[in-house]
Amino acid sequence: MITLELQNISRVFPGTVALQDFSVRWEGGKIHALIGRNGAGKSTLVNILTGALAPTTGTMLLNDTPCTLRSPADARRTGIAAVYQELSLLPDLNVIENILLGRLPVRKGMLPGRIDWKAAERTTRELLARLNISLPLHTPVRHLSVARQQLVEIAKAMASSPGVLLCDEPTSALSHQEARCVFELLRTLADHGALIIYITHRLQEIRTLADTVTALRDGVSTGTVPSAAATPERMVAMMFGEDVRFSRMIDHSPLPTTVLEVRGLTRHSAFSDVSFTLRAGEVIGIAGLMGSGRTELLRSLAGADPPDTGDVVINGRICVPRSPAQMMHCGMVMTPENRKDHGLLTLLSTRANMTLPSLDRLAPHAITNRTREEQVVARMQRELDIALADPEAPVSALSGGNQQKVVLGKWLATDPRVMLLDEPTRGIDIKAKAQMFQTVVRLSREGMGLLVVSSELEELLLLCHRILFMQHGRITGSADAGSMCLETLLARCMESS
Repeated sequence: MITLELQNISRVFPGTVALQDFSVRWEGGKIHALIGRNGAGKSTLVNILTGALAPTTGTMLLNDTPCTLRSPADARRTGIAAVYQELSLLPDLNVIENILLGRLPVRKGMLPGRIDWKAAERTTRELLARLNISLPLHTPVRHLSVARQQLVEIAKAMASSPGVLLCDEPTSALSHQEARCVFELLRTLADHGALIIYITHRLQEIRTLADTVTALRDGVSTGTVPSAAATPERMVAMMFGEDVRFSRMIDHSPLPTTVLEVRGLTRHSAFSDVSFTLRAGEVIGIAGLMGSGRTELLRSLAGADPPDTGDVVINGRICVPRSPAQMMHCGMVMTPENRKDHGLLTLLSTRANMTLPSLDRLAPHAITNRTREEQVVARMQRELDIALADPEAPVSALSGGNQQKVVLGKWLATDPRVMLLDEPTRGIDIKAKAQMFQTVVRLSREGMGLLVVSSELEELLLLCHRILFMQHGRITGSADAGSMCLETLLARCMESS
């Protein structure tokens, strides 16, 4: 049976102790959940376990034998693999090439060294069949949705049959149905002796999936408990030392004014004949499984992928979605599901990211005004409670939750009337989620109309007045969010249209 033991592991960066005297013993045949807020030290621990970072002090033992990992290649050779929330795929390579990268079979005989593509395809099909995953093998992964790219990432990690598998938010972009497939796979691997370390912010996953729960707070372990004893209240206390509770937050009625009307919107191969209205102060959720067309609809409304036919009416004015800039000037903006690739310029400062969409107002004569920009940043930092030490530092230095607030803030600075939120809490911790919820409610109370897509269906019940159901690119119905339970909502999402 595989064992992995960490003894007094610490990692110190200049001016920061990211991990301090962390000790734990994990056994194979089990799934071990690791929880903690953003900045708690989880990523540092993952980097140590995968050989990307060396601990400042402490010892790692694999099967009771000291183990030193000098590189990620060392970790792979040792039988440690990882599935990350942030994808590590090569976008221009296809599914086969990404899954078997570095392990592609080669021909023997007359043409030695040539890749055996038939064998590669056969190997990939067999692997995906074992994982119960369906993917287009010859499609470059850049053309896949974020959820499908995550499935490629999981298959890539499993191709080496690792003994220790680290899963860092592997279901953050997946629907409930797809997440259950991942859970079944992980349980099967654990039943065959693998050691699974599962990092998640979705506390509701843990009691049905994990055997033990270990928590980090500010780089320090706050203990390990059996999952049966890990109530939501106890896990929150382990992570924060305080109680953070969620309850239905929408307690006001929308205004009678219609801010958005969508009539017969269609985009070939994505969605068709979509119609609905959104009132001022209303929050509407869109629920559906992966492939239902939720994200594609939001991208078309925002002008990122213009629709083929249909009308979009904002504040009584017909607007033809041709580009995000044009729709922003019409009063509608969108926060994307993938903030790293589509929401931020990670090498630029927080100030530059926050003010970029507003430069036509902040610099009307093409001359930047640093004072005005700093005022915008200060206002958004105050309104969204962004933990920001230096606005001039690269935005990539912020935690995931604070990066998401920057994405939200840069669009709020344009004073929109309608906001489209695609997976607004993906990959952020429970406290940042609570703050995001409060922001959505505040904006709706101020009269903004909001359209929310979330794979975490309970969020739609907390935040929305109404929920639209989307299947196979069509709106199939709607319901009052306040009258639904999670089980009913999930069942509606899984119904055949």
